[in-house]
Amino acid sequence: MTDLELATQAALEAGKLIRQNFGGDPTVDEATHHDIKLALDKESQDLITAILLGARPGDALYGEEGLAGNQNSERQWIVDPIDGTVNFFYGIPHFCVSIALRVAGEIVVGVIHDPMVGETWTVGKGGPAMLNGRPIQVSKRDDLAESILYVGCGKDEEALRTGVERFHRASLRARKMRMMGSAALGMAYIASGRIDGYIESRISLWDIAAGQLLVETAGGKVDLAAVPGHADAWSIVASNGKIPLDEIL
Repeated sequence: MTDLELATQAALEAGKLIRQNFGGDPTVDEATHHDIKLALDKESQDLITAILLGARPGDALYGEEGLAGNQNSERQWIVDPIDGTVNFFYGIPHFCVSIALRVAGEIVVGVIHDPMVGETWTVGKGGPAMLNGRPIQVSKRDDLAESILYVGCGKDEEALRTGVERFHRASLRARKMRMMGSAALGMAYIASGRIDGYIESRISLWDIAAGQLLVETAGGKVDLAAVPGHADAWSIVASNGKIPLDEIL
């Protein structure tokens, strides 16, 4: 089984678990002002870990719910077991499983699975970006006035302020704005040509690792800048590579 096939299998199995639990009464492990952690997040990551490291026992795993495996390995699986946990908790069917593989610092595999809609995005380094087995491309829109943009606002005061200011500027220029609650799905939607750009001042690596390879392979552009003082947190500007986003930043 290839790494891409393995990641897809893990994402689909985790998706089944998440879908089965949707609409129930999830156990909350931690609740903060702008976020929620569910027991299901950990259960999903444990399932993914068992599948990935069961097949690749020498690999490392770096996930939102913690580390596993050989952390000295140059092969590192990057996992968000439920990207969009708050959506899930509130019964909003917009969330996904995101799995990427980084080898010697380079993302070489990406899988994003939406268990509610039944959509699975897959990409391997050097191969096409796919949605349910069919090749996809970013949109051809090059006029900001015709674009749909996703602007995230983060979770702390500085990130919220930056996001709201950008949302305001973008609202005056774009056709429509979206704030959907799942960075990984936002990037998958860019790769599919559904939306044209995604901007956020601070986002975690596990939210965007699979999406970065997906967008770039589908013809788009992703610019990342490390956020000082926050390990593996990034400022991101992702787009179809055609619309001008500089005036919004």
